Amino acid sequence: MATSVKNLYEILLKAFGQQHWWPVDKKYHQKQHSDPRFEIIIGAILTQNTAWTNVEKALENLKRQRTFTIPALTHVEEINLRIMIQSSGFFNQKAQRLKFIASYLEKEYTGDLQKFFSQDTSDIRLELLSLPGIGPETADSILLYAGDHPVFVVDAYTKRICRRFPLPVSTDSYDDIQHFFGNELSSIVPDNLRTSTYKEFHALLVKLAKQHCWKKKPSCSSCPLINLCEKLL
Repeated sequence: MATSVKNLYEILLKAFGQQHWWPVDKKYHQKQHSDPRFEIIIGAILTQNTAWTNVEKALENLKRQRTFTIPALTHVEEINLRIMIQSSGFFNQKAQRLKFIASYLEKEYTGDLQKFFSQDTSDIRLELLSLPGIGPETADSILLYAGDHPVFVVDAYTKRICRRFPLPVSTDSYDDIQHFFGNELSSIVPDNLRTSTYKEFHALLVKLAKQHCWKKKPSCSSCPLINLCEKLL
């Protein structure tokens, strides 16, 4: 039995509640007078090919060393940065990517994230995708969570859910999945709520996948979508 995106969202929200994603340490940034949006940019790069628990350890190290600002990350020695983010895996590549994006934002925007994010969504996305190590998922995570731009983030968890539930979308294409969810939600969600809904929906899909679908043997008995799962029909 096919289900709608609206029905999927409502069931997940009722089952899991609001996820309040992306998590940032607001008190830290208030105290340090730093921009929490840059923490999200850092986190979006660090979370590539690793679990969030590993990213949290790296973020704590960066916080202790006060490298949550664009100037600090631009000037930190790369060898020291590698040590700080080692828990996130692929730390040599990620250190280079972090250094590059910090230097880029410093050079092109004098470190002004408001200026960077005030551009048109499609222009920012193309700009991010032109930077080394920034793919569609990372770019869209930065746009949505740091820039508050209404773009739907697709990750491995989202693709897993799309394979299991009868949704009319190709599960192999990032663009197809993104357009499908975006088109479906734009018809039922007011413009002023699109960004917050995209954030919540993506976080709920991640929660569902991690809790029930991501294991080699899915945990189906307590899944809120057990009656809709295509694998069980």
